[in-house]
Amino acid sequence: MRSVDVVVAGAGPAGVAAALTSARGGLDVLLVDKARFPRDKCCGDGLTTGALRLLEVLGLEPAAVASWQQVDDVVVRGPAGHEVRFPLPRGRGAYAAVARRTDLDAAMVDLARVAPRVTVVEGTAVTGATDLGDRVVVDVGGEQVAARYAIGADGMWSPLRKHLGAGPTAPELGEWHAFRQYFTGVGPRASSELFVWFEPDLLPGYAWSFPVSGGGANVGFGIQRGSGIATRDMAKLWPDVLARDHVRAVLGPGAAPEGTHKAWPIPAHVGAATLHAAGGRALFVGDAAAATDPLTGEGIGQALLTGTLAAEAVLAAGGLEPAAAAARYTAAVRRELVADARMSQLLIRAVRHRKGVRAALRLAGATGWTRRSFGRWLFEDYPRALLATPGRWGEHRLDGDGAWARPARAGAVAEVDRADEVAAGRP
Repeated sequence: MRSVDVVVAGAGPAGVAAALTSARGGLDVLLVDKARFPRDKCCGDGLTTGALRLLEVLGLEPAAVASWQQVDDVVVRGPAGHEVRFPLPRGRGAYAAVARRTDLDAAMVDLARVAPRVTVVEGTAVTGATDLGDRVVVDVGGEQVAARYAIGADGMWSPLRKHLGAGPTAPELGEWHAFRQYFTGVGPRASSELFVWFEPDLLPGYAWSFPVSGGGANVGFGIQRGSGIATRDMAKLWPDVLARDHVRAVLGPGAAPEGTHKAWPIPAHVGAATLHAAGGRALFVGDAAAATDPLTGEGIGQALLTGTLAAEAVLAAGGLEPAAAAARYTAAVRRELVADARMSQLLIRAVRHRKGVRAALRLAGATGWTRRSFGRWLFEDYPRALLATPGRWGEHRLDGDGAWARPARAGAVAEVDRADEVAAGRP
């Protein structure tokens, strides 16, 4: 029987973050995934400031991701057609980016492959797990592997959680459901700007167009389960969404679908999720912890964060104190994510109706300062509920640099001022 310190099930962003953080702390890690990379993953492909900073810490370089595209402007259209541009800071690093998950996840797995103390096993599923008290024995492709800890980064229907008897009694359906398709040959706006459309019939959901390199875009829409649109009807609604004049104007006449459309559920209830099992020997991260932001459906930053927090809890507790690891991890998730999730759930009430969206956009677009601040808040430059959680004020700045920041180039301030002029509609 093979023995390691940590088995990580799932090699997406959450799993790689857990594996790299554990290994850098001196632990031997087995990182397992049933897929072989590169592989596609249904996603909007957007990366927030928080996600980008964590990717930088993990050692990822944007040049390693083939479809990487930095985004400097976010355009939000209200249900009545009012459009507001929110500029992100210039010359201070990356605050938003888009990358196909096929490329991003493969680049992250490449980091794990060359990391000391990490062994990557692809194309192999976790088919069983047993809690023996002082260790967890995980069945990996017919081989039994004993580990002090197992970290489940294996999705909302986590097989690891199920094997350990910690799964929910009812099927997980997800709080949100999303639908996306890639397009090639899009127009100049879709190829460079990030769009969010609050469509009246989708509220509190929205449609989007996120630029990907090479003149393409990730286009889709998301709905909240129980909002009035049945998930089974999303495919029927898709042609209508694409045919709307403002969507067509952004995508351009040459836009052509690339491959088929795909849909996926999104779990967003981290405050009520199962975070650990087997007396603390198993910790769950990413979608297995339902860590997605309830307001936007964004989950890559939360996946990276929970993977890192789980590994840090294991390192701090040591192999003989699993209960301490579980307690530390639970406390960290509550401190870093639960308050923000609750804030997002409150804000969803405001965007259920046209008047709420109109009022929010009017307030957010009132001045250059509000436009800059809202754009950074929307892309998680700082936590959703930061102002309501003073205990985190020392950890998160309101004026921090983006990821991979370089010394500000000459004229960066002037460029920001110019962005404000453009956002205000002045030539």
